[in-house]
Amino acid sequence: MLPRRDFIKQAGVLLGGMIAHWPLLSIFKNNEMKEKQFDVITVGGSYSGLAAAMALGRALRNVLVIDAGNPCNKQTPHSHNFLTNDGKTPKEIATLAKQQVLVYGSVSFMEGVATAGKRTPNGFEVQMQSGETFTARKLVFATGIKDTMPNIPGFSESWGISVLHCPYCHGYEVRQQKTGILANGDTGFELSSLISNWTKDLTLYTNGASTLTEQQTQKLDKHKISIVEAEISRLEHKNGYMENIVFKDGKMAPLKVMYARLPFVQHSSIPQALGCELTQDGYIIIDPAQRTTIPGVYACGDNTTRMRTVANAVSMGTTTGLMVNKELIEEEF
Repeated sequence: MLPRRDFIKQAGVLLGGMIAHWPLLSIFKNNEMKEKQFDVITVGGSYSGLAAAMALGRALRNVLVIDAGNPCNKQTPHSHNFLTNDGKTPKEIATLAKQQVLVYGSVSFMEGVATAGKRTPNGFEVQMQSGETFTARKLVFATGIKDTMPNIPGFSESWGISVLHCPYCHGYEVRQQKTGILANGDTGFELSSLISNWTKDLTLYTNGASTLTEQQTQKLDKHKISIVEAEISRLEHKNGYMENIVFKDGKMAPLKVMYARLPFVQHSSIPQALGCELTQDGYIIIDPAQRTTIPGVYACGDNTTRMRTVANAVSMGTTTGLMVNKELIEEEF
């Protein structure tokens, strides 16, 4: 028999382990979902969707969070500009967020892909890839966007690691380094101006004939930002960390960091199928209360705004949860 002190110590370790893994057990059980009706279904379980679920859970709402587990920042080594979590990996932040949200017993988490949605007399129905269906009075889409990668070998492997979209998220870590920008025309000029705040060693790679205006070209030259029009063949990298740009003419240029602003599509087609309108740039249209153009349907996070940061996604998700609950209260009171 163990001495009393050792017994207490081992029991404490065991209990602590059980508590630490309790949320994961909840996720597993929720995958066998027996309940089919909810106050709110949140499609998308990353930062914005989880923030909305937490606000709704704290408002005693019965919530289902559906998540496909494919966030756009899955390759990003570290997240920045989010107070209390600066420098953590996206997975660390999301894992802790799930644990904290699942403390609220009225929130359930379903791992899977939502494939369709439709209006019902009492709200909405969401269909899963598995064939299961769930209903709710309100829907929240926190489904994000899907970047459209250029046909340049090595680009997608480096995206989010050394090919970056946001200097506010990653610029400090690569400050004052030799930096490239993959863009052309107005976008190339705008990005060159923006990134010049973090480094003066800048080259704009237009990947073909420049479409910059004469005035833009002169201004870039004034700031010693060179323009390379050669077409790119591939990016040489090691585990996503760039080493060289290789051009179609066989020449190459050493480069460790590149910024690019990519075209995108909505990660989920369900909002549009329900009738939600998009902006000219392709984002879901929302009002200040996060409502889409379809009554009862809300949206938050990267699918609604160009302001693509973890902190902003969390802020929008929290606002969405508050506004959805307010609408439910107004309907019930």
